[in-house]
Amino acid sequence: MKLVPRNYYLDDLFNNFFEGDENKMKCDIYEKDQKYHIEMDIPGFKKDEIKIECNQGNLTITAEKSESEEEKEEKKYIRRERIYGKYQRSFYLGDIDEENIEASFNHGTLSVVIPKKEEKDTRKYIEVK
Repeated sequence: MKLVPRNYYLDDLFNNFFEGDENKMKCDIYEKDQKYHIEMDIPGFKKDEIKIECNQGNLTITAEKSESEEEKEEKKYIRRERIYGKYQRSFYLGDIDEENIEASFNHGTLSVVIPKKEEKDTRKYIEVK
């Protein structure tokens, strides 16, 4: 006798078919007061499982969750929908102040504030002779 039906009417067929890794880290990016703001939903993660890296205007946000060996051996799963793994998103933001980036994580939402560098007028006028 089965208490929980398995593969009932192909219920697992399309579970992750349309979801890529980028769909697990939905975000909004906007500009305000000479700063870029990124608000990203990363539910189910702790702040020590999230890494933010900036290199030459490229911002990379990585979230990684792994299951301990102890958890694997203790439980016999009937259905498993919570996924362990590594998810990553990258953004090119251009000329930014990498030293003053701020980030906070609260209730499953990561907020990153990236100040832009001062724009310098590099135009050079050439005299027509």
